[in-house]
Amino acid sequence: MRSSTAMPLEPSDLVLERLFAEQRQAFAANPMPPAAQRMQWLKSLREALVAHQKVLIEAIDADFSGRSADETLLAELLPSVQGLRHAERHVRRWMKPARRRVGLAFQPASARVLAQPLGVVGIIVPWNYPLFLAIGPLTGALAAGNRVMLKLSEATPNAGEALKRLLEQVFPADLVCVVLGEVEVGQAFARLPFDHLLFTGATSIGRQVMLAAAHNLTPVTLELGGKSPAIVSHDVPLATAAERIAFGKTLNAGQTCVAPDYVLVPRQRLDDFAQAYRRAVQRLFPRIADNADYSTIINSRQLQRLERLLADAHDKGAQVLDLYPDEPRQGRRLPPHLLLDVNDDMQVMQDEIFGPVLPLVAYDELDEALAYINQRPRPLALYYFGYDRSQQARVLQHTHSGGVCLNDTLLHVAQEDLPFGGIGPSGMGHYHGREGFQTFSKARAVLAKQRINAARLIYPPYGKALQRLVYKLFIR
Repeated sequence: MRSSTAMPLEPSDLVLERLFAEQRQAFAANPMPPAAQRMQWLKSLREALVAHQKVLIEAIDADFSGRSADETLLAELLPSVQGLRHAERHVRRWMKPARRRVGLAFQPASARVLAQPLGVVGIIVPWNYPLFLAIGPLTGALAAGNRVMLKLSEATPNAGEALKRLLEQVFPADLVCVVLGEVEVGQAFARLPFDHLLFTGATSIGRQVMLAAAHNLTPVTLELGGKSPAIVSHDVPLATAAERIAFGKTLNAGQTCVAPDYVLVPRQRLDDFAQAYRRAVQRLFPRIADNADYSTIINSRQLQRLERLLADAHDKGAQVLDLYPDEPRQGRRLPPHLLLDVNDDMQVMQDEIFGPVLPLVAYDELDEALAYINQRPRPLALYYFGYDRSQQARVLQHTHSGGVCLNDTLLHVAQEDLPFGGIGPSGMGHYHGREGFQTFSKARAVLAKQRINAARLIYPPYGKALQRLVYKLFIR
């Protein structure tokens, strides 16, 4: 808790500290919840999500002023429910102490590693997937036996209220609680002395969160973003690559942290890929303006940001191709765009796009494409399209990224048995499945000895013959 020399507390600070103190007290009373109890928590949450899915879909749709119900089902509810089910099935095995070997020099003894809950975990949730990016880390934290506080985004107030009501029906506040509020509440939240803090959002905000957590030496998991590249090979069928990239780029209107941010295309295939991408997008969405399948941009501020990126690219020489030039705009539905002839001076090639705008970058040889990626900050995801196994291996061996899809986009995130996380500017740490359980647990080393203590033989005074024999046998 804060010292007496701290600055005066705001009302929001007082509420947060009370909630935190209640959770810490509850954890102290039950510091190692049994597997059956954790499984019941996960089951209750899963059943509540299924039962209240209509309310959640409508709330998210209201926040976006037009969010595809199917996208919420596919990208939020389905992976949330499957992740909970996966943890239910495996948490008992994850909890089992792992036996470890004791060196001959230290016998007789036994060694094991216990997965111990950390305590009170804080989770800061972004606006783009307000359900999945709350439930995913919550699943790992509960499976590991922790208490959890969630700060939901002020940009999705309806989803925040709906999820708050749902969780209040399932859990007592000293087990799981939801915090709502504006930016200053989020800042106060990050300053709490959590036992672990997970943040999902922009890299710039991630730096601020990490700085706030550092005051308490709170360990952090940062799930950020960045510019996730896709590489189209020289021989992959363009229609296949274009369709899969189009799906990844248009889901949630591109407002996805692992959406393809730009595509590296062989120079001689550039025009053909642009046409294949246009056809693929128009098959997915025959129209945009009044199509409920196509989600809107979350708010006016984000729409204006994307329009500034397009204007900046145009002013600096890019070809800006609106894939629906004859359709009138309706609301905040920004139609997909392609950008050709881009360069590094353009803002769109410096910032994460987070919208349905896709730059194409020409390359000649694969090594050139890999060098282009490696000269930039390490991305959250990387996508390669090509069936040659040796080329796939080359991409994997000569690049770094949080995750990879070969011949697809996005779907690695929905695999609960794969860790999800970034690297460098795209994040640190990971969660989902076993890795989520481990992130929110302390791997506690336990060395156990009973009556016999052979180590007495190496106690001082030093210089005994037996000690010299030990050195000779084991230091070689």
